[in-house]
Order: sequence, then structure tokens, then C-alpha cells
Amino acid sequence: MKRMMVFSKRNFIEMSRDVLSYIFCVAFPIAMLVIMSVVNSSIPKQAGVTMFRIDNLAGGIAVFGQTFVMLFTAIGVAKDKNGSFLTRLYATPMKARDFVYGYIIPMLLVAFIQVIMSNVTAFIISRVQGSELKVSGLLLSTVMVLPSALMFSAIGMIFGTLFNEKAAPGLCSIIISLGCFIGGIWFDVEGVGGTIEKVAKCLPFLYATKVARAAIDVDFKKENFIIPMAVVLITAIVLTVLASFVFSRKMKKIV
Repeated sequence: MKRMMVFSKRNFIEMSRDVLSYIFCVAFPIAMLVIMSVVNSSIPKQAGVTMFRIDNLAGGIAVFGQTFVMLFTAIGVAKDKNGSFLTRLYATPMKARDFVYGYIIPMLLVAFIQVIMSNVTAFIISRVQGSELKVSGLLLSTVMVLPSALMFSAIGMIFGTLFNEKAAPGLCSIIISLGCFIGGIWFDVEGVGGTIEKVAKCLPFLYATKVARAAIDVDFKKENFIIPMAVVLITAIVLTVLASFVFSRKMKKIV
């Protein structure tokens, strides 16, 4: 446990030194929240478009921000793997799970800070627009989105382990685009229906967005929160176990 926490601290410090991490993990999601809120204010109410309404937008942005946590997890792992840092650590008593959680834990902390800042911004926007946004829902969502943060971190861990610094970010970019497109962040997937909806329901991204929005609305209905949360939790656990397995295999090959 001690070795894992020391390694986690090192990884958090390394990420905090990267200026791009502040831009993509903090500034960009907040900027998108503000921009889309402005877009929403210019849409006539008669159009009936609710996707960019602040209560829906806040949940979507929370998940959107987590995709960049995945990206920086992959970059961090790939960078350490291709250098001599991890090779030296393999000679220590550290186990594969110490490495995996040592990478994932600081990213969960980043995701937690990220959603707090995003929710504070959403609350300010709601007051400026004169709309209602439940404080209890915003507080609840800071915890309820952590399983999806674990899921994205595990994906980043897998990509960083299997691929190099050039390939891993590219694959993460595909997941970012896919997550935004069929994750219901920017448009109503279920309203569109058809093949897009069927594909979306086979992947966990839409369920992650549903959990975030249901938490903000304090809506615990089965179809809006319980089932989506179950899907996200199971996916997060499976991917974390898979990340441990993949990293362990890679570690044995090097050692």
C-alpha cells in the first residue's frame, strides 16, 4: 500500500507539471460549458431543444472532461513504459496492481477536481441565466461520476500499456470522438433512434452520461440511474481487471 501511494503521488506531481493537462482536463471542459450555454441562450424556446440546457449540459461536460483524463493516463503510462523508469521499478518488490492503481488513483483525483470545477461553473451559469440547478444534485454528481472516471482511466491504462507514445493518444482520440458522438453529450441519441441508438446502447458511454445527468437532477429512476450506474460500474471493474492483467503480462515480458 505504501509503495502504491508513493507511486501515485509521483504520478500526480508529474501530471501537475504538464501545462497541457490544465488546458485539456480543466480549461477546455469549462470553456465548452460556457460556449454551449451561450449557444443554448440563442436557441428559441419554441424549438424545444433541451440538450444544451444547463442541467443536461453539466452532466454531459462532466463525462466529456473524463475522456481527457483517459488521454493523459495513456500518455503517462506509455511515456514511462518506453523510458527506463518503469524498467528500474520492475526490479523492486512492487506488484502489477501497485503500478495499475498507482496510475489510476491520481487520475481519479484529477477527475474529482475536474467535476467540482465544472459543477461550480455550471452553478454560476445557472444563476446568471436565471435557471434552477439543484446544489444537492451537483454535490451528488461529484461522487456518482467517479465510476465512469475509473472506466476511462482503465481504458487509458490499457492503451498506454499496449501502445507507444504516438499510437496511444491517437487511439484515445478515437474513444473521445466516439464517446462524444454516441455518448449523448452533444445530441439526443435516443431521440435520433435507429442504428445510432442501438450502437450507443451496446457501449458504456451513453450510460455514463445518463448517470451524470440523473445525479444532477437527483433522479433515481431505474431506467435513468440504477441500470446505467450498474452498466458503468461493471464496465469499470472489468476494464480495471483487464488493465491489471495486460500490465502484468507486459511486465513479465520485460522482466
